[in-house]
Amino acid sequence: MASTSLLSVSLSLLFLIFLSKPHFTLSLTNLHRPSQPLNSITDVHDLLPLYGLPKGILPGNVKSFTLANDTGAFSVELTSTCYVQFDQLVYYDKKIKGKLSYGAVSEVSGIQAKKLFLWLPVTGMEKVKGSDMVRFYVGALSEDLPSQQFQDIPVCKSKTCSLRTNLASI
Repeated sequence: MASTSLLSVSLSLLFLIFLSKPHFTLSLTNLHRPSQPLNSITDVHDLLPLYGLPKGILPGNVKSFTLANDTGAFSVELTSTCYVQFDQLVYYDKKIKGKLSYGAVSEVSGIQAKKLFLWLPVTGMEKVKGSDMVRFYVGALSEDLPSQQFQDIPVCKSKTCSLRTNLASI
């Protein structure tokens, strides 16, 4: 009888240990850590796919980048401001900041998308699970775009070149 109650208490404790929140969070974090050493990566475009994101969400004129492994905080410095035409015209400031985690970028600053006649800040991006889409957050709004648009690293253009291209297509 004592061994039955001891077994019951042991199983209950084991169950509580496996369901404890810190253990569960730790195991999820380990599943999504890139297997390649991050200090060996010199191009941010090579880093993004290790985090489940397409390499073309950033333009090609990257001068430098930093990533804090413990928090995911990052900073990307471009050689100059930049305009890229995706489904919408997107503006990249010379300095882009945010927080990188597996499949997502949050707390973004330095990127704006043109919607109609307004420039709206892009505040986050995430790979939509179970699909081939990337969700972009612009304030409280979001829009899903095919990740194929972001497979190639886009070339930066000055605003005048982008406007000429837009005017030429009219």
